[in-house]
Amino acid sequence: MAHFAQIDENNLVIQVIVVHNNETHLPDGTESEQKGIDFCKTLFGTHTNWVQTSYNRTFRKNYGGIGYTYDPTRDAFIPAQPFASWVLNEDTCQWEAPIPYPTDNKLYTWDEATTSWIVSPQIAGE
Repeated sequence: MAHFAQIDENNLVIQVIVVHNNETHLPDGTESEQKGIDFCKTLFGTHTNWVQTSYNRTFRKNYGGIGYTYDPTRDAFIPAQPFASWVLNEDTCQWEAPIPYPTDNKLYTWDEATTSWIVSPQIAGE
């Protein structure tokens, strides 16, 4: 099975569908992204745009979930930036805090106002 992400005019993923191998494989058994795209267009119209995505993240860096952006220059799916201060890691195409998450086994949340990790309040009843 293959996954295909429909992207809008801004390269934002608006839906993801699963396509059976019968619709993506050539007669010699090799997978063809273009064949899968052509199949998606028969279902949703030729005006739609599709990019194959990997559920296991074996290509295009990340699984192209709804709300992700496809960057054709990087040939990667990138999640929405969670905070303005976070920086894109070019190798993983994941957003990273400007300072690493603490490793003292406590739970933290990001505080954008101070651009720092703060200890999360304990869950009631613990």
